[in-house]
Amino acid sequence: MASDSTFDVVSKVDKQEISNALNQAQKEIAQRYDFKGVGAEVDFNGESILMKAASEERVKAVLDVFQSKLVKRGISLKSLEAGEPYASGKEYRMEATIKEGIDQPTAKKITKLIRDEGPKSVKAAIQGDELRVSSKSRDDLQATMAMLKDFEDADLQFINFR
Repeated sequence: MASDSTFDVVSKVDKQEISNALNQAQKEIAQRYDFKGVGAEVDFNGESILMKAASEERVKAVLDVFQSKLVKRGISLKSLEAGEPYASGKEYRMEATIKEGIDQPTAKKITKLIRDEGPKSVKAAIQGDELRVSSKSRDDLQATMAMLKDFEDADLQFINFR
């Protein structure tokens, strides 16, 4: 009797690549002429990224520079959750966070998608901040992976394919 084949669905981000993108964004902001004299900067305090500038448009431009550096480093923008700019004294600020792990509502959406649109032999189980997908057919698992590649709510990776 053949045992079930499985793979795990996770949402992870390489912290070193985030740090590198942040450093590149800081260098570009310090050198660009359109950021001179507007107090533009971007900082990372461990769990969130804080962008500051003298106007709302400049804060959005700082976010754009940071996003371009993330894309160049191979990090999906689905992992970045940016808030709205808000006034803080004489400057505008915007906070952004990096999403890691699959939260409960997103995990339920993924399992429902697999149940409704995936092959019938495929089963999905939520295990903390990741999902375990199993089936007797490896071809069905690969079809499920192809279907989940287009999932829009999170940046998904597939690991432990056995």
